[in-house]
Amino acid sequence: MLLADVVAASAQVAASRSRSAKAATIADLLRRAQVDEVEPVTAWLSGETGQGRLGVGWRTLASRMGPVAERPSLTVAAVVSTFTELATTSGAGSAARRDDVLNGLLAAATAEEKRFLVSLLTGELRQGALEGVVLDAVATAADVPAATVRRAFMLSGRLPETAATALTGGSAALDTVRLEVGRPVRPMLASPGSSLDAALADLGADVTVEFKLDGARVQVHKDGEDVRVWTRTLREITDGVPELVARVRALPCRTAVLDGETLALDDDGRPRAFQDTMSRFGSESGDESVLLSPFFFDLLHLDGLDLLDEPLRVRLDALAGLLAAPEHAALRMPGVRSPTPEQAAAVLDDALSGGHEGVVVKALDAPYAAGRRGKAWQKVKPVHTLDLVVLGAEWGYGRRTGSLSNIHLGARDPDGGEPVMVGKTFKGMTDELLAWQTRTFPDLARENPPWGVLLRPELVVEIAVDGAQRSTRYPGGVALRFARVLRYRPDKTAAEADTLHAVRTLLAP
Repeated sequence: MLLADVVAASAQVAASRSRSAKAATIADLLRRAQVDEVEPVTAWLSGETGQGRLGVGWRTLASRMGPVAERPSLTVAAVVSTFTELATTSGAGSAARRDDVLNGLLAAATAEEKRFLVSLLTGELRQGALEGVVLDAVATAADVPAATVRRAFMLSGRLPETAATALTGGSAALDTVRLEVGRPVRPMLASPGSSLDAALADLGADVTVEFKLDGARVQVHKDGEDVRVWTRTLREITDGVPELVARVRALPCRTAVLDGETLALDDDGRPRAFQDTMSRFGSESGDESVLLSPFFFDLLHLDGLDLLDEPLRVRLDALAGLLAAPEHAALRMPGVRSPTPEQAAAVLDDALSGGHEGVVVKALDAPYAAGRRGKAWQKVKPVHTLDLVVLGAEWGYGRRTGSLSNIHLGARDPDGGEPVMVGKTFKGMTDELLAWQTRTFPDLARENPPWGVLLRPELVVEIAVDGAQRSTRYPGGVALRFARVLRYRPDKTAAEADTLHAVRTLLAP
């Protein structure tokens, strides 16, 4: 298969607003791919190289915009070989060798292919949020149920491998994919709830109400003495969190897969600033005197028994048994099962008075829907918050002259298009944050208009809002009300930002 075939499909997908049309285009491409081409093609259409970060930045590529090939000749296999060489070349003389490899690739590309490769290598290919569409396409191309593909993906965490399994072995091969201790699964996510009363009315009395911490999501696997820790994006951070490893290694089990959150607490047991937690989150330069405390709220596997498909009440019973000893009791997320409305309100009050964000209301009869943001889990906070993509920033004026201040905010298009702008804000920014934005944003710029910068949609910022209102100013027909910056979220990618639908749910009736 030629790279030009992938580029043409990518352009067709980007030009369409129809989810089904996007999936049909990708499915057709996957059907035409050879067995060894399915994984790289799937990775590229999902916005990934397949070899991880290749150490090739925008500035490196910007200096290589020379002549282009007149006719397409690059094959998928040739590009894979080049990417692999870029990823593995190191040592003396490696810089020159990498330059030669990169120059050779770009010189062989047509103008359209070069634009595609530059976007892919810089992480700017705006199909990175097309995960759901690609999964639908894989199901169509392999003629297997979409639910079967999604489950295999949730358990493997690797979309290209899931596509190859589906295309080569069909449903039978996908059904063999199981939870493996030592291989992270995609985390189940909570949907925003408008209020505690609304969440309880929606889910009924058969629920658990637990603290919602201002921390970072972790998934921890134990296999004997071997303990490994991953983030919500499945990035391994084991070496950076030895205190979490030690706490889980001491648990009375042979194998386990735990889901929870971790955060830094002060001497009074209250949460420290989110930045303190993130400074330790896999960072070699973090302050090791800031210890992280884990709080687990789910158990997906215990001593050879997979619990993913069991209802939450069964998983919680298993978790309670695992953490029953007094020395392990503090590892359990605080909460109450099957509470009365008054008890649920008390949990929320306790969480807020303890300095936490709010609560999560969870249906006790729900299985673990990894990678999905369903209604079975609903997070309730006293203030509406949204995780949005930073699309640009304007130069400030007055005392903010010389600083990149007013940021442009975008909600994720659930069908994989460009993020949709829903507002701007300069509120809530400290002098330290303004200085950080001014230092950081130029390196992420895709354009530099006189008024500021337009950014590659990579950064996620958590915004507090008073609601939303209908508006003709922005293409999504909705605008944020009184938006203010709470913090940036380095633990989240743009593909995990809130969708335009989430913003629209805040519209007044």
